[in-house]
Order: sequence, then C-alpha cells, then structure tokens
Amino acid sequence: MKEQIKELIGDKLTKLDLWIDDVVLEKEGDNTFLRISLDADYIIPLQKVVMATRIINPLLDKADLISEEYILDVYAKEKGDVINE
Repeated sequence: MKEQIKELIGDKLTKLDLWIDDVVLEKEGDNTFLRISLDADYIIPLQKVVMATRIINPLLDKADLISEEYILDVYAKEKGDVINE
C-alpha cells in the first residue's frame, strides 16, 4: 500500500518541494489512521502541510485504495531543534 500511495501521489508534491517519506495505516482504538509523513530539504511550515493535504486527499478519495473508513493524518517529518542565531 505504501508504494501504491507514493506512486499515486507521484510528482504532485514537487511544486511544493515536498515528497512522501513514509505511509502507515494503523488502528488506534476504534479508529483507523492513514498517516503520511512529508519530508523536504528544509523545515516544512504548517501552511505547506495544509497545501499538501489538499493535493493528497482528493487523489486518495478518487483512487479508493483503502476499503475501510480512515482518518487521513498528513504531517511533516521532524527535523530536530531549530536554533535561531
């Protein structure tokens, strides 16, 4: 599934200078989450995560790769501490 989703999204995130780092489908209690981790060569601001989610969500809905209901969770990969000099 991870590779299918990466292939589906393909280069759609390149205009944001982002790519998919990881994809995980997991259950937490009664909920199923599809977690997509984004990565970049820079610290990703929240607005870029929102923009990426707006690209990813309709593609996943149209492809209908996952038969069960899930909550989409798109987030930026942690880059560590930011030090302002």
